[in-house]
Amino acid sequence: MELPVYLFTGFLEAGKTRFIQETLEDRRFNSGERTLLLLCEEGEEEFDPSTFVCKDVHIKMVENESDLTPEFLTKAAKECRAQRVLVEYNGMWMLDTLYQNMPRGWIIYQEFCFADAHSFLAYNANMRQLVVDKLQSCELIVFNRFSKDMDKMAFHKIVRGSSRRCDIAYEYPDGQVEYDDIEDPLPFDLKAPVVTIADSDYAIWYRDMTEDLAKYNGLTVRFTGMVNINSRFPEGCFVVGRKIMTCCEADITYSGMIAEWANASTLKAKDWVTVTARLTVQKHKLYRKEGPVLLVQTVERAAAPEQEVATFF
Repeated sequence: MELPVYLFTGFLEAGKTRFIQETLEDRRFNSGERTLLLLCEEGEEEFDPSTFVCKDVHIKMVENESDLTPEFLTKAAKECRAQRVLVEYNGMWMLDTLYQNMPRGWIIYQEFCFADAHSFLAYNANMRQLVVDKLQSCELIVFNRFSKDMDKMAFHKIVRGSSRRCDIAYEYPDGQVEYDDIEDPLPFDLKAPVVTIADSDYAIWYRDMTEDLAKYNGLTVRFTGMVNINSRFPEGCFVVGRKIMTCCEADITYSGMIAEWANASTLKAKDWVTVTARLTVQKHKLYRKEGPVLLVQTVERAAAPEQEVATFF
């Protein structure tokens, strides 16, 4: 049986508590479901259950990140026979702690992030890994206390460096809300006979491609990457890609694609090559699921890019 989870992330004084309070006061969101409200931090604002539309809300504090175990979460839900879970998450905790410990059947239905516009840029400068962690999977980020003299582009770029799918809202002190409408054209031409990816655009392209594989199915692409090959790969198969850094050195990951080429055996691991290939979406034994498979047309030896690790900024 599925248990819907509504996740609210962000840092202290970002407006999470107020938003959850208003959500539980909204009749459109409440039809009597028994609700478990997990609080992972204590802020200045407190909840007022007397104004909740649903009177069957059970609030439980989570004192430590290490408390987020499947056993703890299962017990908390069973004690109140929860029909849904709302989580006010601690901004200093990594989301993987929750994701990896959610009991079977717990499903994230919606994930929202909240940030104080006056402190967000400083958080990003000093704790970028935590900021990126919250932006990568949220559906909407709300910048509270936004003012007319603030540069939306500065906020927009940070969000888009982590996610192209996240909606962005700017809330002003008077309650007015504006949604981000800044266009983000891709830095390469998807209508070109050969979609050529510049070295500086690999991270953006790889993320866009993996988020919307269908868009690239059948296109011919050209890019420079580093070869990964070993004896376990099927004959005529190698992997080509780049190391990508999302926010800091700790999260650098080799991000590549399976490539099929009759002369794959002539390549060596860590060779740099420029590949031209038709990108297809299909199941492959190395993925064990559907993924991008390059049907290689040409392979040319290449020098490593000036910046070997690809970034979004």
